[in-house]
Amino acid sequence: MTRTLLSLGHGYTARFLSRLLCSEGGWRVIGTTRSERGIAAIEQSGAEARIWPGSDLAADISVATHILVSIAPDPDGDPVLRSFSNILASATRLDWVGYLSTTSVYGNRNGGWVDEDSELLPTTERGKLRVEAERRWQELAAESGLPLHLFRLAGIYGPARGPLHKLLGGRKVRVVRSGQHFNRIHVADIARILCASMDKPESGAIYNVCDDLPARSEDVMKFAARLAGVPAPATVEFAEAELSGMSKSFYSESKRVRNRRLKSSLAPKLQFPDYEAGLTALKQELDGMKGGSATGPPVK
Repeated sequence: MTRTLLSLGHGYTARFLSRLLCSEGGWRVIGTTRSERGIAAIEQSGAEARIWPGSDLAADISVATHILVSIAPDPDGDPVLRSFSNILASATRLDWVGYLSTTSVYGNRNGGWVDEDSELLPTTERGKLRVEAERRWQELAAESGLPLHLFRLAGIYGPARGPLHKLLGGRKVRVVRSGQHFNRIHVADIARILCASMDKPESGAIYNVCDDLPARSEDVMKFAARLAGVPAPATVEFAEAELSGMSKSFYSESKRVRNRRLKSSLAPKLQFPDYEAGLTALKQELDGMKGGSATGPPVK
């Protein structure tokens, strides 16, 4: 029996997941994009494309067995809930709904440890919006029986994304903030974890999706530079760096995130348990591409 995944916000992670599902067979994937410019990338991932906002997704929701939400909340709340709360509440075929959140919901812990039972103490506007979105999704699930699963993602990296890609693209500086630690997660592990959850749904579950080794950004960049065979970029202190709003919110927080629930329920062993394993694999993949033997699904 074919299962149907409706992917709302079919971006980097969702496209990787789509390739994995479509390679396994037995899946129909529908992905949304905000404009025609995103259609080609969706179709390359094996999914059918929809432009949203701009098209009516009621029919797609009605046939979906699985829904993945990757769209971030805005100051007015969660866009998906604003548009589809009633339709989602009455959907009859859903076996699984996954909401991709972020570890920013825990806020700054000055390097301390957090797990899924830790109090949510967001310190950035981005984190506060995520906490509110999670709460609204949980309310809808409690009222309607929606089979909701929350995934709090650490910093995502993978093909064409992350420190190695930035260095090879000519990055000249690395931001340093004393004592800052954070976790990462390779996009391939996210896809495997989402697949495992789809195969073993546990309505109401919350998972920290992160690697086993919280580390300092400067240490990661040094390792990536050694792999790339380039000098480590010059350092600039966080207080003096010119950063985007997203980057500022990232560097303003420091915490170590535990993934024990993930390990006990879905993924006893990560493919890339730390940044060294993940970046080494990405470098080998790049070398293979140069030699005409790339491995792994490309991510545009």
